[in-house]
Order: sequence, then structure tokens, then C-alpha cells
Amino acid sequence: MTPEIAITALRQHTVEGKALQMAAYHKSKRPFLGVANPMIDAEVKQWRSTLDLDGRVKLADGLWKSNIHEARIAATKLLTQARINPDDAVWSLIKSWVPQFDAWAIADHACTAGRKRLEADPSRLDEVELWTKSPHMWTRRAALVITLPWTKQNNPKPADLEIRERVLGWAAGYVDD
Repeated sequence: MTPEIAITALRQHTVEGKALQMAAYHKSKRPFLGVANPMIDAEVKQWRSTLDLDGRVKLADGLWKSNIHEARIAATKLLTQARINPDDAVWSLIKSWVPQFDAWAIADHACTAGRKRLEADPSRLDEVELWTKSPHMWTRRAALVITLPWTKQNNPKPADLEIRERVLGWAAGYVDD
């Protein structure tokens, strides 16, 4: 599966006029196809079933580089999975996207994928903490969005409580931001 084939598959679900509505809503100048999320989900599900992990990483990278809104959303969904082993390539790719964030929807979808990688290896929080000092607002925001699982736990373990306190400290540092 190539990014070009995947984008062609996404284009088959274009709804006339939706691309202009989406561009206005997301306040972005990137290209929009006008494809609804359920259709992106359906395509991604099909692609995931035919690709190994390396293929998914390669496709996600190519889709992201297209700069098309729906392709970037699809890229993040290709990598949103609780159990991926090994996951270093996935984590590296997600991290490479963070400085390019410029809109909430894409950033939030990417952070959902990244969250799974943090939950799998919380030592990666050391890397995420560096994001809190970035001059790029979307990178600072990503540090909080990607760590949301630790704010929602009903029965956190002691290690989870330590992480929660750490992240809340980052949030406190944003008060003047």
C-alpha cells in the first residue's frame, strides 16, 4: 500500500462541499478532501488488516507528509493501538510530528496514538517533559494532551500518582502562558 493509493481510497468518500466547511472549521490552509471520520476509520481498518507494523509505519509517514488533513488523521489512526511491539519506530514517528502540529484535530489524534506509547513505556515522559519548554504552542499543548490518561484514572497505582503529580506540575508552569 502506497500513500498515493491510500489517498485515492480516501478520495472515494469525498462529500461535495464538505472540504470547504472543514477548512473553515479547522481554520487551516492545508488541503481537505471532505471525508468524514467514519469513512477514514473504515479505510484505516482495512489497511491495518493487510499491513505489518513496518508497512503501517511507512504508510503513516507517507500519509503525514502529504499534508492533506484526512491523510494525516488516517496516519495517526494507523498507529493508534494499545499493544505494539516493538514500538520504537512508532514512537519516533509520532514524536517527529509534534513540531508540525498546527490544528487541534490532527494534534489530538496524534496524541491519542502517542498516549498508547507512553502507557506502554512511561519512561518516555522524560522526552515529553522537554515539550513543555518549546516556543511552539502546539508542542506545549501536546505535552498535556498526550498525558491525559493519568488524569482520568479511577484507581491509580503509586507510580501513576507520581506521573499525575509530575504532569500537574507542567500544567502549573503554563499558568502564565
